[in-house]
Amino acid sequence: MTEELFREDAYLKTCDAKVVKINDLGGIVLDKTIFYPTGGGQPGDSGKINDITIATTVYDRETGEIVHVPAEGQSLPDEGSDVTMALDWERRYLHMRMHTGLHLLCAAVPCGVTGGQIGAIKSRLDFDIGEMKLDKEEISEKINAYRIGNHEVTSSWISDDEMDANEELVRTMSVKPPRKGGRVRLMKVGDAVDLQPCGGTHVKNTSEIGPLRVSKIENKGKRNRRVNIVFDEG
Repeated sequence: MTEELFREDAYLKTCDAKVVKINDLGGIVLDKTIFYPTGGGQPGDSGKINDITIATTVYDRETGEIVHVPAEGQSLPDEGSDVTMALDWERRYLHMRMHTGLHLLCAAVPCGVTGGQIGAIKSRLDFDIGEMKLDKEEISEKINAYRIGNHEVTSSWISDDEMDANEELVRTMSVKPPRKGGRVRLMKVGDAVDLQPCGGTHVKNTSEIGPLRVSKIENKGKRNRRVNIVFDEG
Protein backbone atom coordinates (compact mmCIF):
# COMPACT_ATOMS: atom_id res chain seq x y z
CA MET A 1 0.00 0.00 0.00
CA THR A 2 1.08 3.57 -0.65
CA GLU A 3 2.86 5.24 2.26
CA GLU A 4 0.69 8.20 3.28
CA LEU A 5 3.25 10.91 4.05
CA PHE A 6 0.51 13.55 4.45
CA ARG A 7 -0.73 11.80 7.61
CA GLU A 8 2.38 12.67 9.60
CA ASP A 9 3.38 15.92 7.88
CA ALA A 10 0.68 17.88 6.04
CA TYR A 11 3.23 20.58 5.16
CA LEU A 12 5.27 18.47 2.72
CA LYS A 13 5.03 20.18 -0.67
CA THR A 14 7.30 17.94 -2.76
CA CYS A 15 8.73 14.44 -2.56
CA ASP A 16 10.34 11.75 -4.68
CA ALA A 17 8.45 8.51 -5.27
CA LYS A 18 8.38 5.39 -7.46
CA VAL A 19 5.57 4.38 -9.81
CA VAL A 20 4.11 1.08 -8.57
CA LYS A 21 1.62 0.71 -11.41
CA ILE A 22 -0.65 2.43 -13.89
CA ASN A 23 -4.17 1.09 -13.40
CA ASP A 24 -6.67 0.16 -16.11
CA LEU A 25 -8.11 3.71 -16.15
CA GLY A 26 -4.73 5.40 -16.44
CA GLY A 27 -4.45 6.32 -12.77
CA ILE A 28 -0.99 6.48 -11.22
CA VAL A 29 -0.23 4.45 -8.07
CA LEU A 30 2.97 5.34 -6.20
CA ASP A 31 4.93 3.78 -3.35
CA LYS A 32 4.45 6.98 -1.31
CA THR A 33 2.48 10.20 -1.65
CA ILE A 34 1.98 13.68 -0.24
CA PHE A 35 -1.38 13.97 -2.04
CA TYR A 36 -4.50 13.61 0.10
CA PRO A 37 -7.17 11.39 -1.52
CA THR A 38 -10.82 12.49 -1.49
CA GLY A 39 -12.46 11.50 1.79
CA GLY A 40 -14.09 12.76 4.96
CA GLY A 41 -15.58 15.69 3.07
CA GLN A 42 -12.15 16.95 1.98
CA PRO A 43 -11.38 17.11 -1.79
CA GLY A 44 -8.49 15.15 -3.24
CA ASP A 45 -5.27 17.03 -3.88
CA SER A 46 -4.08 18.21 -7.27
CA GLY A 47 -0.63 19.14 -8.53
CA LYS A 48 2.16 17.64 -10.64
CA ILE A 49 3.96 14.32 -11.01
CA ASN A 50 7.01 15.32 -13.03
CA ASP A 51 5.36 17.33 -15.84
CA ILE A 52 2.06 15.47 -15.59
CA THR A 53 -0.88 17.50 -14.28
CA ILE A 54 -2.81 15.60 -11.59
CA ALA A 55 -6.44 16.67 -11.55
CA THR A 56 -7.41 14.90 -8.33
CA THR A 57 -6.48 12.05 -6.00
CA VAL A 58 -8.88 9.29 -4.95
CA TYR A 59 -9.09 5.90 -3.28
CA ASP A 60 -9.78 2.94 -5.56
CA ARG A 61 -13.05 1.55 -4.17
CA GLU A 62 -12.09 -2.05 -4.96
CA THR A 63 -8.41 -2.18 -4.00
CA GLY A 64 -8.16 0.68 -1.50
CA GLU A 65 -5.14 2.01 -3.40
CA ILE A 66 -4.47 5.73 -3.61
CA VAL A 67 -4.81 6.74 -7.26
CA HIS A 68 -3.43 9.97 -8.72
CA VAL A 69 -5.76 10.88 -11.59
CA PRO A 70 -4.02 12.73 -14.45
CA ALA A 71 -5.77 15.29 -16.60
CA GLU A 72 -6.66 13.87 -20.01
CA GLY A 73 -4.31 13.77 -22.98
CA GLN A 74 -0.97 13.34 -21.20
CA SER A 75 1.82 10.81 -21.49
CA LEU A 76 2.08 8.61 -18.40
CA PRO A 77 5.27 7.50 -16.63
CA ASP A 78 6.54 3.94 -16.90
CA GLU A 79 5.90 1.49 -14.08
CA GLY A 80 8.96 1.31 -11.84
CA SER A 81 10.19 4.78 -12.82
CA ASP A 82 11.26 7.41 -10.31
CA VAL A 83 9.19 10.59 -10.22
CA THR A 84 8.94 13.85 -8.31
CA MET A 85 5.63 15.04 -6.88
CA ALA A 86 4.71 18.70 -6.39
CA LEU A 87 1.53 19.61 -4.56
CA ASP A 88 -0.80 22.46 -5.52
CA TRP A 89 0.11 23.97 -2.17
CA GLU A 90 -2.09 27.07 -2.32
CA ARG A 91 -5.23 24.95 -2.77
CA ARG A 92 -4.18 22.36 -0.17
CA TYR A 93 -3.36 25.02 2.44
CA LEU A 94 -6.81 26.56 2.02
CA HIS A 95 -8.29 23.11 2.67
CA MET A 96 -6.07 22.69 5.75
CA ARG A 97 -7.17 26.04 7.16
CA MET A 98 -10.83 25.33 6.43
CA HIS A 99 -10.69 21.81 7.82
CA THR A 100 -9.20 23.05 11.06
CA GLY A 101 -11.85 25.78 11.13
CA LEU A 102 -14.53 23.08 11.01
CA HIS A 103 -13.06 21.59 14.18
CA LEU A 104 -13.60 24.98 15.81
CA LEU A 105 -17.16 24.98 14.49
CA CYS A 106 -17.64 21.57 16.11
CA ALA A 107 -16.48 23.06 19.39
CA ALA A 108 -18.85 26.01 19.01
CA VAL A 109 -21.90 23.85 18.22
CA PRO A 110 -21.99 20.92 20.69
CA CYS A 111 -24.28 18.68 18.61
CA GLY A 112 -23.97 15.54 16.55
CA VAL A 113 -22.62 16.02 13.02
CA THR A 114 -24.76 14.58 10.22
CA GLY A 115 -22.65 15.68 7.24
CA GLY A 116 -19.98 18.05 6.02
CA GLN A 117 -18.00 19.39 3.09
CA ILE A 118 -14.68 21.22 2.86
CA GLY A 119 -13.90 23.74 0.14
CA ALA A 120 -11.25 26.35 -0.57
CA ILE A 121 -13.80 29.17 -0.32
CA LYS A 122 -16.73 27.82 1.69
CA SER A 123 -17.18 24.84 4.00
CA ARG A 124 -20.08 23.49 6.01
CA LEU A 125 -21.19 21.08 8.70
CA ASP A 126 -24.69 19.72 9.24
CA PHE A 127 -25.82 19.32 12.86
CA ASP A 128 -28.61 17.44 14.59
CA ILE A 129 -29.48 20.32 16.94
CA GLY A 130 -32.60 18.95 18.66
CA GLU A 131 -34.22 21.91 20.43
CA MET A 132 -31.10 24.09 20.32
CA LYS A 133 -31.27 27.50 18.62
CA LEU A 134 -28.35 28.62 16.47
CA ASP A 135 -27.24 32.22 15.95
CA LYS A 136 -24.79 33.19 13.20
CA GLU A 137 -23.10 36.01 15.09
CA GLU A 138 -22.73 34.03 18.30
CA ILE A 139 -21.16 31.06 16.53
CA SER A 140 -18.83 33.33 14.54
CA GLU A 141 -17.64 34.96 17.76
CA LYS A 142 -16.96 31.59 19.38
CA ILE A 143 -15.03 30.30 16.37
CA ASN A 144 -12.81 33.35 16.21
CA ALA A 145 -12.25 33.35 19.96
CA TYR A 146 -10.87 29.82 19.61
CA ARG A 147 -8.87 30.85 16.54
CA ILE A 148 -7.05 33.74 18.19
CA GLY A 149 -6.30 31.57 21.20
CA ASN A 150 -3.30 30.23 19.24
CA HIS A 151 -4.17 26.64 20.10
CA GLU A 152 -1.78 23.95 18.96
CA VAL A 153 -3.25 21.30 16.65
CA THR A 154 -1.76 17.83 17.18
CA SER A 155 -2.44 14.24 16.19
CA SER A 156 -2.09 10.90 17.92
CA TRP A 157 -3.13 7.30 17.32
CA ILE A 158 -5.26 4.92 19.36
CA SER A 159 -6.13 1.28 18.70
CA ASP A 160 -9.47 0.15 17.28
CA ASP A 161 -10.26 -1.35 20.69
CA GLU A 162 -9.56 1.97 22.40
CA MET A 163 -11.80 3.71 19.86
CA ASP A 164 -14.61 1.23 20.50
CA ALA A 165 -14.27 1.88 24.24
CA ASN A 166 -14.47 5.66 23.76
CA GLU A 167 -17.33 6.11 21.31
CA GLU A 168 -18.15 9.50 22.84
CA LEU A 169 -15.17 10.89 20.89
CA VAL A 170 -17.03 10.37 17.61
CA ARG A 171 -19.02 13.46 16.55
CA THR A 172 -20.19 12.16 13.18
CA MET A 173 -23.52 10.37 13.43
CA SER A 174 -23.62 8.69 10.02
CA VAL A 175 -19.94 8.17 9.14
CA LYS A 176 -17.62 5.87 11.06
CA PRO A 177 -14.15 7.18 11.96
CA PRO A 178 -11.40 6.23 9.50
CA ARG A 179 -9.47 3.17 10.63
CA LYS A 180 -6.00 2.34 9.32
CA GLY A 181 -4.24 -0.93 10.11
CA GLY A 182 -6.01 -1.50 13.42
CA ARG A 183 -5.70 2.06 14.67
CA VAL A 184 -7.51 5.40 14.53
CA ARG A 185 -6.02 8.89 14.23
CA LEU A 186 -7.19 11.51 16.72
CA MET A 187 -6.91 15.24 16.11
CA LYS A 188 -6.64 17.48 19.16
CA VAL A 189 -7.08 21.27 19.21
CA GLY A 190 -5.58 22.88 22.29
CA ASP A 191 -6.04 21.29 25.71
CA ALA A 192 -9.84 21.24 25.64
CA VAL A 193 -11.14 22.87 22.43
CA ASP A 194 -11.75 19.75 20.32
CA LEU A 195 -10.75 16.09 20.25
CA GLN A 196 -12.13 13.63 17.71
CA PRO A 197 -11.13 11.03 15.10
CA CYS A 198 -10.16 12.61 11.77
CA GLY A 199 -8.11 11.56 8.76
CA GLY A 200 -7.79 14.93 7.02
CA THR A 201 -5.05 17.55 6.83
CA HIS A 202 -4.83 20.44 9.29
CA VAL A 203 -2.71 23.45 10.19
CA LYS A 204 -0.37 23.28 13.17
CA ASN A 205 -1.91 26.17 15.08
CA THR A 206 -5.32 27.85 15.03
CA SER A 207 -3.59 31.21 14.41
CA GLU A 208 -2.96 30.03 10.82
CA ILE A 209 -6.65 29.70 9.98
CA GLY A 210 -7.45 33.38 9.51
CA PRO A 211 -10.74 35.16 10.34
CA LEU A 212 -13.89 33.12 9.74
CA ARG A 213 -17.58 33.89 9.82
CA VAL A 214 -20.79 31.95 9.56
CA SER A 215 -22.26 33.02 6.22
CA LYS A 216 -25.53 31.13 6.41
CA ILE A 217 -27.50 28.69 8.56
CA GLU A 218 -29.86 26.54 6.49
CA ASN A 219 -32.87 24.54 7.67
CA LYS A 220 -32.42 20.96 6.42
CA GLY A 221 -35.20 19.31 8.41
CA LYS A 222 -36.93 19.42 11.76
CA ARG A 223 -33.70 18.83 13.70
CA ASN A 224 -31.01 19.34 11.05
CA ARG A 225 -29.23 22.65 10.42
CA ARG A 226 -26.47 23.33 7.90
CA VAL A 227 -23.88 25.85 9.13
CA ASN A 228 -21.74 27.38 6.37
CA ILE A 229 -18.46 29.13 7.10
CA VAL A 230 -16.28 31.31 4.87
CA PHE A 231 -13.04 33.21 5.27
CA ASP A 232 -13.87 36.70 6.48
CA GLU A 233 -12.09 39.08 4.12
CA GLY A 234 -13.28 42.03 6.20
